[in-house]
Amino acid sequence: MDETKERGFLLVTATLDTSYLTAARATVGRLVFRGQRSIHFCKERDERRRQILRAFRDLPVEIVIYDATAYRNVKRARDACLRGLVSDAAKAAAERLVLDLDESCLGSDRSLLGRELGAVGMAGRLRYDHLDAHADHLLAIPDAVAWSWAKGGQWRAMVRRMVGEVRNV
Repeated sequence: MDETKERGFLLVTATLDTSYLTAARATVGRLVFRGQRSIHFCKERDERRRQILRAFRDLPVEIVIYDATAYRNVKRARDACLRGLVSDAAKAAAERLVLDLDESCLGSDRSLLGRELGAVGMAGRLRYDHLDAHADHLLAIPDAVAWSWAKGGQWRAMVRRMVGEVRNV
């Protein structure tokens, strides 16, 4: 998952079946330029963004956007999104959550995730990790979709068919 605070808080999840992880990582890895540690969508040129999105649209990925734009406080918005994410992950019997590392949220996230995983009976069964984008190239997918969705216009149109659902939290 990744987030954007542009025009309100959105948390974007990209879900892949474990049988597709290796192939998807290879696809994303091929898009990372030599000398580049990871794809960071906001720093790419428009033509490169289009190239990346075309490749991502071919992946068997399910995108869910948690929309917390109704919240004025970023922490409350993030917490609401994470609660929704944990609930959905439990229903789907997910095995692992990978969150884009934001050091400023780490302690709060761990506390909330521990509490919420316990509440849905997934403590010890659903693993979560906070990673830098270069540690798992698949984090580029929710990063690209979050940027595109928040940007709107042609960029939102390019990712719209990837988005399975937008949930207001």
